[in-house]
Amino acid sequence: MTAPKRGRPPDKATKAARAARARAQDARPGADEVATTAAAARGPARRGRTTPELATPVPSRRPLEPLPGLAPGPAPSAPPTEQPSGEHPALDSYDSAALVAAFVADQARAALAVQAAAPQLAAAVEAALPRLRRHGRLIYAGAGTSGRLGVLDSVELYPTFSWPRERARGLIAGGERAMFAAIEGAEDDAAQGAADLRAMALGRDDVVVLIAASGTTPYVLGAAEAARARGALTIGLTNNRGTPLAAACDCTIVLETGPEVISGSTRLKAGTAQKIALNTLSSSLMVRLHKVYGNLMVDLRATNTKLARRALALTMRASGAAAAEARAALAASGERVKVAVVMLKAGVDAATAQRRLDVAGGSVHAALAPVATPAVAPAPVMTPEAAPGPAPGHAPDTGPDTVPGVVPDSVKAGAHAAPRRRSGSRGADRRRGG
Repeated sequence: MTAPKRGRPPDKATKAARAARARAQDARPGADEVATTAAAARGPARRGRTTPELATPVPSRRPLEPLPGLAPGPAPSAPPTEQPSGEHPALDSYDSAALVAAFVADQARAALAVQAAAPQLAAAVEAALPRLRRHGRLIYAGAGTSGRLGVLDSVELYPTFSWPRERARGLIAGGERAMFAAIEGAEDDAAQGAADLRAMALGRDDVVVLIAASGTTPYVLGAAEAARARGALTIGLTNNRGTPLAAACDCTIVLETGPEVISGSTRLKAGTAQKIALNTLSSSLMVRLHKVYGNLMVDLRATNTKLARRALALTMRASGAAAAEARAALAASGERVKVAVVMLKAGVDAATAQRRLDVAGGSVHAALAPVATPAVAPAPVMTPEAAPGPAPGHAPDTGPDTVPGVVPDSVKAGAHAAPRRRSGSRGADRRRGG
């Protein structure tokens, strides 16, 4: 066996040269990678295409999992919703099928984010209920997509649940024009957010839902500060943890949706999660406020032909009445399904049905419960046979009026004459008719 040669250790220049060669070797693509790239480039050319075709990603059939670790954003302070996604860096090269698969799979995660926040949503419902029962209002405030979603939720409460329009208001940075066109810079005005809330003449029973995906929108933060100063309940809805909005509100609902497929475009799954959460929040409140009977939407307003047909179908289903009866009850009740149902099931007129609902706080179940009336015993009718005899220990009257089989003259003289007892085999000490 030959002993290894001993020589001088390599100097600094040699070490540097070796390190450079190693780095170059690591950066060089492997044989498999080169072959794959070449095949991808050759494939389209053979079919007369001018751009390489990337493989279409196949959506996984496995259950959705929490978001994996993603690439860091451009700045360490950027919230997760503003960071770029590490899942689809070549998104602009996808064909239509691949794009749809990527977006649909990512949108599905919005529901998971809301599901994780279910305890926070339930706590917000419990906090808001007492104030709304005292005739407080639901007020929404947001900017951009978040503001439009809040306005949408507020507008839909009247036709769906007959929730008064004046008790559901939506504020959006930039005013009503911002519903249809972006108003640049409006979301950066915290003073305007505060002013818009103060203009609502807030009270302690009002509930303000403040919506911002980033949790840092100045307009929304200004509105939150003004709402808390007036003693209103504040519910913050954000897609990032540990944000200023979360710290500024009484209740916080955090929907951790993470980065978007199109980086920073929170109209995607962040907005989808907000829509689901708002639907859940307001619908839960309406059910708890007796706007639903069973699972039937019996407090809707028939504001168009479609809803009129739905009102008839709901009345028939909830009451079991035929179409003609249900239609007549709806007409008599002013097309109010809830009143018509109570009319039909309790057999009362519209005014009585409405009074029952008012007393029951709008609950159809309570309005249909049997009405408790105080029991009043009828006055007894006094007859000789039913009248009580002498008190125990007293001898029976044996005067001439007690001849067996003869009605005493005193009884003939009036119904209020003192009762007499017959003698007979039953014994003088037993009460007649007792």
